[in-house]
Amino acid sequence: MATVDYRQRLKPRFAALGIIVVGILGVLLVRLWTMQVLFGETFAAQAEDNRIHEIPLDAARGRILDRKGRPLVTNRAALAVTVEPGAKDDRPLVDDLSALLGIPADEIEERLSSVREAALKPRVVAVDVPMRVVAYLEENSERFPGVEAAVVAVRDYPGGSTAAHVLGYTGEISERELVQADLTGYRLGDTVGKSGAERQFETVLQGDRGYRRIEVDARGRPKGVIEEIEPVPGRDVRLTIDLDVQEVAEKALADALEEARAQRFPKAKAGAVVAMDVRSGEVLAMASAPTYDPGLFLGGISSREWKRLNDEGSEYPLNNRAIMAAYPPASTFKLVTGAAALDAGIASEWTTYRCSGKWSGMGEQWSKYCWNRSGHGSVSFRRGIQDSCDTVFYEIGYAFYKRGEEEIQEVARRFGYGAPTGVDLPGEVGGRVPDAAWKKKFNENYPEAAVWVPGDTVNMAIGQGDMLATPLQLAVSYAAIANGGEVLRPRVLDAVLDVDGKAALQGERRVERDLKLSRGRIGVLRRGLRDVTTGGTAAAVFRGFGTTVEGKTGTAEVNKKDDYALFVGYAPAENPRYVVAAVVEQGGHGGSVAGPAARSVLGKLLGLSTERVHATDVSR
Repeated sequence: MATVDYRQRLKPRFAALGIIVVGILGVLLVRLWTMQVLFGETFAAQAEDNRIHEIPLDAARGRILDRKGRPLVTNRAALAVTVEPGAKDDRPLVDDLSALLGIPADEIEERLSSVREAALKPRVVAVDVPMRVVAYLEENSERFPGVEAAVVAVRDYPGGSTAAHVLGYTGEISERELVQADLTGYRLGDTVGKSGAERQFETVLQGDRGYRRIEVDARGRPKGVIEEIEPVPGRDVRLTIDLDVQEVAEKALADALEEARAQRFPKAKAGAVVAMDVRSGEVLAMASAPTYDPGLFLGGISSREWKRLNDEGSEYPLNNRAIMAAYPPASTFKLVTGAAALDAGIASEWTTYRCSGKWSGMGEQWSKYCWNRSGHGSVSFRRGIQDSCDTVFYEIGYAFYKRGEEEIQEVARRFGYGAPTGVDLPGEVGGRVPDAAWKKKFNENYPEAAVWVPGDTVNMAIGQGDMLATPLQLAVSYAAIANGGEVLRPRVLDAVLDVDGKAALQGERRVERDLKLSRGRIGVLRRGLRDVTTGGTAAAVFRGFGTTVEGKTGTAEVNKKDDYALFVGYAPAENPRYVVAAVVEQGGHGGSVAGPAARSVLGKLLGLSTERVHATDVSR
């Protein structure tokens, strides 16, 4: 009887325990159903992802060639040191690597901490490592776990810094670049063109990425390769640049800077030279100083070197001054003012002016001076171009102001000033053609300075004031005079090549606009430009050159700086083929510094002497 009572007392407890067990089993069954049925495919995919990792394999970039097929940028194999990313927390290892490679430890840590590459992908921390370092790593592998020497493909620059600004450099894609439309499909860690032709022709230079799929264990350690898809190399790009002319242009620019310093312009450190075919718009040479070595970016540039390249004291060597710097065109702009004067009928070839050295056309209180303080005396329009007489162009500028129209501006834009030329290189600026609307907006917070006054037009007429132009714009505008009036779009692309070396895509000649100047008016301007090099401000530069050049010197005044030296000219005068523009910042006078540089480049283009000449010039 006692046993029956005891069992009766336990029944509720068994019932409760049973309910709990059934409840737990129910939850487990529901959970199991959820995982296997409802989210089965999701979890299976995650498990597969955890088991298999995909490592991208970069394709070899296409080469960049000059117009004769000579390599300007190619690829080469290099010895590199790679480190597994997990080593970033091993400070003794990082310190040992720092001492061995001569790289600051914080830069190695920065590289290992990069999240721009696949999680398991070893990071390259040094490129072009000496064999003795590789041998040391192999002999002491136990001291350097996760560190290996590997052969990697890197960009090679046979000419070093030659044409660096045209070619550009490569580097890891940034988060900002990832959202750009033309870089769709790229991933963090990919190599991409950052500037120059490397950036402009990125889509053809970059091949198709390959993959290596590897199986890993529960701890993420590689177990083996499951599948590998080979990458497809990028296509070669052939530029219009002529390597021989480029080398002469760079030397001529360096000589010009040296000449300027010898002429007591010690701040002359920067400038640009551009050479172009006046018939096709093909850019044959583009030099910019100071320059840099694209090889600095191999394997990732150090933060210290990057800071140096972007420091004001280094004169910003990454900037391509041929297209990214805008200067007062000074007297080279008198060609445009002259064209406007002929077009408007306010001057002819033999219109006569009186230059006393001082011009008071706007009133005595607004007097201005010719560069020749003694005066040129009675001087014709054509002679005004030859001697670069400021008074002639003061008169013309003031005449335009009194007409009440912005006719110089309109003609300047016809020549291509005030907007990018459209050259197929990134970073081009448009310069500036100032007018009343621009001045009003520019000085909107200073109403007293917002009104266009006679002096604005007069200053603009001699290429000063707020007028700005790039060296490439100067070349394009003079090429238009040389070829009879066609303003061409300059280009550096000759062709994109297929695997057989044949042109898959050809660069094309493109006419942007017409100067709308009669043959007779162009003839007047050309005769004036010819006088410049035969008896004017550039006569000393081209004496004994071997063919006739038509061109113009310029000496620009820049606030708080030494004068800038400019020259633009084309040759041969009888059948123009090549135009060259040269600008030397704080270099003094155009006829004695920029002119000789242009002569050397024209000499190379025409098969004449490229010898360095010394000349004097005191004009503007």
